[in-house]
Amino acid sequence: MSLPTHPFEEYLAECAYLGDTEYDRIQKFRIGQDKFRNALLTYWNSQCPLTGITEPDLLRASHIIPWARCESDAERLNLYNGLLLSSLWDAAFDAGLLSFDDHGRAIASPMLSAAALAELKIDAVPPLPLSAEHRIRLKWHREEIWLGG
Repeated sequence: MSLPTHPFEEYLAECAYLGDTEYDRIQKFRIGQDKFRNALLTYWNSQCPLTGITEPDLLRASHIIPWARCESDAERLNLYNGLLLSSLWDAAFDAGLLSFDDHGRAIASPMLSAAALAELKIDAVPPLPLSAEHRIRLKWHREEIWLGG
């Protein structure tokens, strides 16, 4: 059994050189991310097309081809490289635990847990209304990100 102050003492030893519980760092920012999000809010009528959720704090501007994997700034900010998803759907999509077929139907990875599958209600959500541009990028997502087995 450890003493009640042991975790704090370990923290002090590990961070002694910092002098505080905060430190400065150089950080990259995604310039244009707000414009991308605003464009997706307009395109998807400010709601997740799967769940109908409209609370802005629960909606994510989700990239189909991830920001870091885009070949250009134009692709990073391309409206058709994005979906407006509620936070749970966004997390599962980004992790490759679900994707969408060419008809906009959600497809689950075999790696998605039963609990997550039940919460997402994949069989009950409507298909996404997709453009040809979305379909191209979702094909890429299925081949590169989706853990479909």
